[in-house]
Amino acid sequence: MPQTRRHSALEAIANVAIGYGIAVATQAAVFPLFGLHASAGQHLAIGLIFTAVSLARSYALRRLFNRIR
Repeated sequence: MPQTRRHSALEAIANVAIGYGIAVATQAAVFPLFGLHASAGQHLAIGLIFTAVSLARSYALRRLFNRIR
């Protein structure tokens, strides 16, 4: 049975939210290993930027593969 649009949207939102949380937590853990120190707000902003780039990349690849198919 194909996935409904609503279910696809919920899946995409969950994927982005979880990815954002993982990105921010990873930055907070890894940055100090390289001598980089950022505030919680800076970590959230950096995570948001990378999340936006990831969404754009994912969308572009999905459209490309749909065109190829």
